[in-house]
Amino acid sequence: MRSASTHSATGPSTTAWSPMDGRPAPQGMYDPRNEHDACGVGFVANLSGEAGHTLVEQALTVLRNLEHRGATGSEPDSGDGAGILSQVPDAFLREVAGFELPEAGAYAVGIAFLPADGPAQAVAVEQIEAIAAEENLTVLGWREVPVTPDLLGNGARATMPAFSQLFVSNGTTGIELDRKAFVLRKRAEREAGVYFPSLSARTIVYKGMLTTGQL
Repeated sequence: MRSASTHSATGPSTTAWSPMDGRPAPQGMYDPRNEHDACGVGFVANLSGEAGHTLVEQALTVLRNLEHRGATGSEPDSGDGAGILSQVPDAFLREVAGFELPEAGAYAVGIAFLPADGPAQAVAVEQIEAIAAEENLTVLGWREVPVTPDLLGNGARATMPAFSQLFVSNGTTGIELDRKAFVLRKRAEREAGVYFPSLSARTIVYKGMLTTGQL
């Protein structure tokens, strides 16, 4: 990866402004009472444009250092969400996909949060593939994403979907392919009830109801 970013989710805070907290005083249309706490976000990049797994390791270290920006429920091992965004790892995906892929940048990939129930999952996959065909996208294949659910708390595990990577192409690259992939992603959410954190030829998101350490 040439770059990677991470996030750890937490809910908003509406703490009132005070002159000791470093925020500016009310002025014009600005009111510091509208300020909210947000997710912790970190960015790591190689300024020479060199890809490497070291960036991913550094990004995950950043994420661990942002653990205080996340939260857990009644179980310390059920987090409120954490994730990492990186450049599409083309070399890795070619090793694990199990089917042939076009050149880098000529296919889009993303992780689908599918129903855990087998029959419902089959229906969702069929709907997504039908939408892809309507958008003139070729489904290259699906890859089941390996998971370790034993790390999760009961709450997170009880609501865990099935994770599968979808690969699509249409003979184009760049923004044209990403635009089509975006339409597929949004239609899949609306028509099939399947969430994709990302579906792109450039970047991929791994995320879940995780703590920073679990990610």
